Amino acid sequence: MKHIWPIGGSKGGSGKSFLTASLGILLAMHGKKTLLIDADFGAANLHTIMGISNPERNLSDFINRNIDTLGEAVMKTSVPNLFMISGARNNLDMANILYMQKIKVLRAIEKLPYEYILIDLGAGTSFNTIDFFMMSDSGIFVTTPEPTSIENVYRLTRSVYLRKIRHMLSTHDFRSVMEIAAERNKNGTLDYLEDIINVIRENDPPKGSMIEEKLATLEFRLVINQMRQQDNPNLGLLMCKIIEKHVGIRMQFLGNVGFDDRVHDAVCKKTAFVYKYPYTQTTTDLREICNNVLLTGN
Repeated sequence: MKHIWPIGGSKGGSGKSFLTASLGILLAMHGKKTLLIDADFGAANLHTIMGISNPERNLSDFINRNIDTLGEAVMKTSVPNLFMISGARNNLDMANILYMQKIKVLRAIEKLPYEYILIDLGAGTSFNTIDFFMMSDSGIFVTTPEPTSIENVYRLTRSVYLRKIRHMLSTHDFRSVMEIAAERNKNGTLDYLEDIINVIRENDPPKGSMIEEKLATLEFRLVINQMRQQDNPNLGLLMCKIIEKHVGIRMQFLGNVGFDDRVHDAVCKKTAFVYKYPYTQTTTDLREICNNVLLTGN
């Protein structure tokens, strides 16, 4: 069975690439044939974390038809069972790829013969990030225990929710629903997302039921990175409850990853942290998260 896990965060520096690389290595060490894809258009750095200096091919080679299949962009890593499609040397305009180009990439990813596919996404709530996040009903949000990062994750989950609804309605219907919901919510007394669903249900009950059923299948995961001793260890669980209550998306907490200054050292030396520092608390945290991912996949 194939598992596709987009990994995103609403703020740069939250540790998306670090988590993607670490999980990929740990899954491969469990004997899982795993592929890492750097889809952080315009700011790709997964190859650096993996210690690969000059990838011969990248994602843009497929998008620009320099190669016929996405599989031709796959490269081996130094880790058995672990492969990668780099985003290094992507064209400068890759950050604004067309919708049909995204569809081409998404369909090609689904055909790749790997048990686990981890997709490292860009920061923020751009359509590129959201559309890649939505290619699976599961995905991992990464944040740090800072108020600004927490707020941004909430915005990102709302954006995913709205984008999903947008794809199930015509442009005209979506605009009408948004206008009515905004009018109802202008005083800030009601939940905006709940208003949207209510408007759809009132105007088209069958469509409302269909959308509710589809949204109910969404189940994302959350990782809190760079946790320090003074931080609340239950923060992730609290965030999941808040997101589920106010956004309507089920969120499973995968775990905390402890802060460690040596992460910086490993990245600068282009060495995988879980290899260089296997007995640290941070690596133990990453192993526990990997085990949770494996349990989810079974």
